[in-house]
Amino acid sequence: MARTRKALPARVDTAHLISAGVLAAVCPRPLIDEVLAETGKASQRERLLPAAAVVYYVMALALWREAPLEEVLRVVCEGLHWLGGGQAEAVQASKSAISQARTRLGPEVMRRLAQRVLRPLAAPGAPGAWYRERRVMALDGSCLDVADEQANAQFFGYPTAVRGQSAFPQARVLGLVECGTHAVVAADIAPYARSEKAMAAQVLPDWLRKDMLLLADRGFYSFKLWQLASGSGAALLWRVSATLKLPAQQVLGDGSYLSTVYDSSADSARRHGTTVRVIEYALHHSATPTENSYRLITTVLDADQAPGLELAALYHERWEIESVFDEFKTHLRGASTVLRSKTPDLVQQELWGLLLAHFAVRQLMAQAAWQQQLDPDRLSFMHAVRVIKRKMPQAAAVPP
Repeated sequence: MARTRKALPARVDTAHLISAGVLAAVCPRPLIDEVLAETGKASQRERLLPAAAVVYYVMALALWREAPLEEVLRVVCEGLHWLGGGQAEAVQASKSAISQARTRLGPEVMRRLAQRVLRPLAAPGAPGAWYRERRVMALDGSCLDVADEQANAQFFGYPTAVRGQSAFPQARVLGLVECGTHAVVAADIAPYARSEKAMAAQVLPDWLRKDMLLLADRGFYSFKLWQLASGSGAALLWRVSATLKLPAQQVLGDGSYLSTVYDSSADSARRHGTTVRVIEYALHHSATPTENSYRLITTVLDADQAPGLELAALYHERWEIESVFDEFKTHLRGASTVLRSKTPDLVQQELWGLLLAHFAVRQLMAQAAWQQQLDPDRLSFMHAVRVIKRKMPQAAAVPP
């Protein structure tokens, strides 16, 4: 019996064509429509590039960093099958039309999508993601170069250099990462002058959960931030400076000891301190002798619940977040070392799209690893990106 191939509409909605593959798995069309309605950014009239299409396009920019702006749209749309049938025509749009569409969308839609989408991925007991009953998380920040335009310079600012200032303005990104999956589960973006510690004080109460164990480097410690983070119910394991006074008040069986930290700026009499457990150790084979001594403090006061040797080994999982920043600063961006957006709003929009695209890749990798009972760390991030870029143009479209 002869079959009739389903014909394409005369005018294909771009948003449906690129609602495919990993991007649609992370940001389904109904969720995008909901956020667009909440922010008042839904398209009010029929456009070649409706708002929902631009959302997918911004995420796709992170996967095709090497392509011109107008080519990214063609690469994403061209070759998509319409319900497994005929080929969909590529949507042609000029560089100025794409820029206008992105400007209409603004950064808030992408930020709210990230707040709704970014989340921990590992189920309880998933390989490499948990320490006993706690989900292992890491907190850190990084800076990314943005286009050297006057508006970007005024908003983001330049880092200082040995002579004058650096060549490009920089945006600061703070991220909370699930160490076992490398998934960025929450993030914040700010000008360069805003410190990571100040950013963390503003967002940590909303980010942390009681089932988390948060790792952080010594640059984050302050009494107020420690109190703020521990008040969430999450367990903390932070490195602290060697200059912080931590006299041993009770030595525990595993060699760690209890001490008390105080707010030195407001409690000169030291009457209102907080008890912490201190773990000190050294790496005898460190390549940098000045960095081989570590001092950690934790909210887990019972050595039986978390032996000091285990926590010392666990702390070095914090370096997983450095790999995460490398993934989206180096591997996703490729040779394009500077974000290409020319205005602060579009820079922030591009960064949120970059974070969403990274999450999409990491979610796919985690699912693939767990099907084979593997730790997601065993898989190659760049190989996953290449597979996605190769397969996305052949992905089946989601029907209207």
